[in-house]
Amino acid sequence: MDLLFLGTSSGTPTRARNVSGLALLEDTSKGWYLIDCGEGTQHRLLRTPLSLHRLRAIFITHVHGDHCFGLPGLLASAGMMGRKAPLEIIAPEGIEVWIRATLQMSQSWLGYELIFRAVESLGEWCSPNIRVEAIALSHRVPCYGYRFTEARPDPRLNIDRLERDGIPRGPLWGQLARGMDVECEGRTLCSDDYLNFTRPPRRIVVGGDNDRPELLADACQAAHVLIHEATYTEAVASTNGNTFGHSTAARVAGFARQAGVPNLLLTHFSARYQQGQPRGHSIEDVRQEAAEHYPGQLFLAYDFLRLHLGKDGVLLQVETP
Repeated sequence: MDLLFLGTSSGTPTRARNVSGLALLEDTSKGWYLIDCGEGTQHRLLRTPLSLHRLRAIFITHVHGDHCFGLPGLLASAGMMGRKAPLEIIAPEGIEVWIRATLQMSQSWLGYELIFRAVESLGEWCSPNIRVEAIALSHRVPCYGYRFTEARPDPRLNIDRLERDGIPRGPLWGQLARGMDVECEGRTLCSDDYLNFTRPPRRIVVGGDNDRPELLADACQAAHVLIHEATYTEAVASTNGNTFGHSTAARVAGFARQAGVPNLLLTHFSARYQQGQPRGHSIEDVRQEAAEHYPGQLFLAYDFLRLHLGKDGVLLQVETP
């Protein structure tokens, strides 16, 4: 599983950072998932190997523009590029009304079906390779985080059960091994019932805008990676007197330490924090504050940062051309 950051700024873009967008890439194919789609996300995609034809689903954390204003353009471009496969969008209810009205008003024609699922009643969303759960967070508007769990970690056929249930060797076994449910002598055979998974699943938690990281405590159990906004440092937050529903680096880092998450990725930085700033606020202020509270592996995300989470749970940076 790979993570590719498409935008890491909060509120407004900067010269170096676009607003929120994150791609989660599958191991087994070129399929990928998009979490948030701020304005300009499709432009960021042009500098990556990701294809809109391979996009499996879009997950939106909340309705603020820096997390969703890129949706209409991205969807229209997918249509003009000839996408045919249906596309699921998991998002707050208001997103569907807005998107359908925008497409209608602009007379945008899509050659594929949009399937909206309201995050408020999501429960669990599944693809053959990923299971996703939503977690309600604390922000100025309803906001949700998402937990992505590997669905089938290194499956092996349960030969004993197959033979005990009288399932004949041959194509049926191969289909079950590939995660397909099959019909056999009037019975529906569920693939997962005939598979053993040989290692713990990889798990990644992506928080939206959120001033109470502790709301992710249950979701972070057995998680390998936590991705969370750190819009401010404590110094700025205390000066402003209000974080407007956002977290500080210290608050997130302290939570990640208590939760025992081995890898912490901070993102969604206020535009005031610039790289190598000689005066005023620097992105290194965020790093230093987080490092004081968190002993694990810490990353400060930047646009086009790519990381690989291996089957052993180790998170490594991927060098990109």
